[in-house]
Amino acid sequence: MKKKFLLISILFIFFSVYSQKNEDAWVFMKDKPNSATFLANPLQMLSQRSIDRREKSNISIDEKDVPIHQVYYTKLKNEFTIAVLGKSKWLNAVHVQGTVTQINDLFSKFNFIESIEYANKSLNTNEKSKVNNSPSDHFSKFNEEQTDFNYGAADNQIKMLKGDYLHQQGFTGQNQVIAIIDAGFPNVNTLSAFERLRDNNQILGGYNFADRNANYYTRNSHGTHVLSTIAGYIENEFVGTAPDAKFYLFISEIAETETVLEETLWVEAAERADSLGVDMINTSLGYTTYDNPNHSHSYADMDGNTTFISRGAEIGVSRGMILVNSAGNSGTSSWRYVGAPADASSVFSIGAVNADENIASFSSFGPTADNRIKPDVLAQGQNTTIVNFSSGSVSTSNGTSFSSPVMAGVIACFWEAFPNKTNVEIMNLIRNSSDKYNNPTDQYGYGIPDFEAAYNTVLSLQDFDIFSKIKISPNPVKDFFSISKNNILLTEYSAEIFNILDQKVIELSNFSSNKIDISFLEKGIYLLKIQKGNQHKTIKLIKE
Repeated sequence: MKKKFLLISILFIFFSVYSQKNEDAWVFMKDKPNSATFLANPLQMLSQRSIDRREKSNISIDEKDVPIHQVYYTKLKNEFTIAVLGKSKWLNAVHVQGTVTQINDLFSKFNFIESIEYANKSLNTNEKSKVNNSPSDHFSKFNEEQTDFNYGAADNQIKMLKGDYLHQQGFTGQNQVIAIIDAGFPNVNTLSAFERLRDNNQILGGYNFADRNANYYTRNSHGTHVLSTIAGYIENEFVGTAPDAKFYLFISEIAETETVLEETLWVEAAERADSLGVDMINTSLGYTTYDNPNHSHSYADMDGNTTFISRGAEIGVSRGMILVNSAGNSGTSSWRYVGAPADASSVFSIGAVNADENIASFSSFGPTADNRIKPDVLAQGQNTTIVNFSSGSVSTSNGTSFSSPVMAGVIACFWEAFPNKTNVEIMNLIRNSSDKYNNPTDQYGYGIPDFEAAYNTVLSLQDFDIFSKIKISPNPVKDFFSISKNNILLTEYSAEIFNILDQKVIELSNFSSNKIDISFLEKGIYLLKIQKGNQHKTIKLIKE
């Protein structure tokens, strides 16, 4: 009896102490009572550019776009027993911190709460059993090692992807807006490598979610280095992959610690980017391990729909954006897999190769826990050319942190070329052009894309579509016929008319003419052949 009493006393002390420890949790709301008002007035929650992007891709504005009900948020904010640290309209959730007792008591205080999800999964009811395969050590997601840089080496990371071909066609990222969500952007406002960016007003704004202020030219230099691979410019020395794109700069990462709050701040930043109408987001961040080991993710969590950040990322893609994310630098560690949100199905996850197109050993592996191919594709992430934030000089650094923005910039140029393509169509075209598309592997994914091939594939498809629209009338024809072009410019096309013996009888040199004269031909059946490159269409022509 004495031993039993002692055991009960120890357990009581344990749970009493534990209950006083602050925990992180997401409080999910049941509804958004003012949804109808916001949906009837979308400009109250989204910019016109964001609305235009949805319309272009035939994406409906829905309740996920509606802000969290302000009354609910205010009541939680004013609840003195807990701290409110962040929120997400997409997930209709508020990030809170407090003891387990204090957080659980919210159920009895507020009837608008649907559920509570703890970062410590052992505290969640009906949580499926998952083996924690997280490494016990704190792994740096940045993994930067900088060295001196030789002139001209920046060419390789662009030419590997055939990004230079897109530049030669005049596509340098103009009209594309990219949000960089990262750890900080010190000296972007002063370095000469970003002078062109500043002079052309290509930095549209930003926000520091980590400190809740408007100073985004601060904190960790990682974001500066990431931005440089896309937008840096030093004449005759360095050019980023999309030098004419426009940017929003957001800080969500708190580099000096590793906490689950960063997932919430990232989702907030992604929501802000969406509302401003950005086309793409680059994130050179990934989450697996936290300072509080109870919050760390297991490999089983890497299924694309378990972590808070990956759930938010999926919604972001559903709004029409492309989310480009580094796969991770864990290839040689006990945790070798991609992190979150790179595990999300719709996120475009980027692994790393060296200058010789061989896989970088640090590049994280797939597949995801539910056996999907990750990473999606690869770019140079070993000895990648960057601009050093302190000296402003060109140097090199390692990590999928840099293969991701190198890729993001080339994608921006590609999307500029074909602005009517949806985000999903663009990602599929890039995967299809990759060198291991027919034989993907756990670390290579679909391999290294060829953007020149992807570009020409789209042109061929467009030509095929154009050919399907070309018609002639009248047919049968007496003396004259016209070619119905449906506003298609045919100056790059050639046309010839053959008789049934396959003898050429007319070569048409002027497609701009409204009427084509065949009055001198004898009655009979002819073949009109319209051609561009290796594409052609043959139309049977009956001369009366």
